[in-house]
Amino acid sequence: MRVPRKQNREVFGYVESLLGSNRIKVRCMDGQTRIARIPGKMKKRIWIREGDVVIVVPWEFQDDKADVIWRYTGPQVDWLERKGYLKSTL
Repeated sequence: MRVPRKQNREVFGYVESLLGSNRIKVRCMDGQTRIARIPGKMKKRIWIREGDVVIVVPWEFQDDKADVIWRYTGPQVDWLERKGYLKSTL
């Protein structure tokens, strides 16, 4: 299963709201709230809803923005909580 890679600056995030225009508001595990964009490659294949757990990569030059690179399904989130990657109160 895919987990965030620290060397690539990837962090877990929780989708708070959909903003439209391929953008979402994400509360990240590092304590920040970021505006993340959904790349076209993901947008066409994967539906992202409020409450989903995702992996985001913060931008190098603007830390309050990020790109979504992965979305977890329900059973995958349960597995991450059991293994200790996620806090259950994310």
